[in-house]
Amino acid sequence: MTDTDLGARILKVNHAGENGAVHIYLAQAAVARLTAPALVAELNEFRSHEERHRSIFWAELQRRGRPRCRSYALCALGGYVLGLVTGLLGHAAIAATTVAVERVVLRHLKEQIARLQASDPAAVQAIEAIVADEQRHHDELAVQAGGGFWVRLLEPVVAASTETVIWLGMKL
Repeated sequence: MTDTDLGARILKVNHAGENGAVHIYLAQAAVARLTAPALVAELNEFRSHEERHRSIFWAELQRRGRPRCRSYALCALGGYVLGLVTGLLGHAAIAATTVAVERVVLRHLKEQIARLQASDPAAVQAIEAIVADEQRHHDELAVQAGGGFWVRLLEPVVAASTETVIWLGMKL
């Protein structure tokens, strides 16, 4: 696989992942109206960021004539289920989920930028366009998540699930 092919594969997986993130926030915001109303506006704002990120990756995929990743619908379904479950668990669980997902995503984005820096500047530009938002999502909810029960329970499960989805997306 050439680095340009690798860049396209990474963009496809990132696009699918952003679709998953949109659906996490969509479901969390719907349920948070009952369980964590103070978070609803922030979740909706974060969802709008993820929609923009998904559009950035889709535009670059279209420019390259590449289709969506085969895991696109799976990411939406998995994201929605994760959002519903964690939304039902309340404010701390919602925050812990975002922190866990974003920690994994940020590490992958940084690795992708380093890997593609010299060979696929268009992919790097698309990836770099979203890093600040993802960092902000992590940082803002890390404060709210604290280090309580939900963080200790959800962080390893959500992080492992996120890693698995990324790995699977790269294989499909």
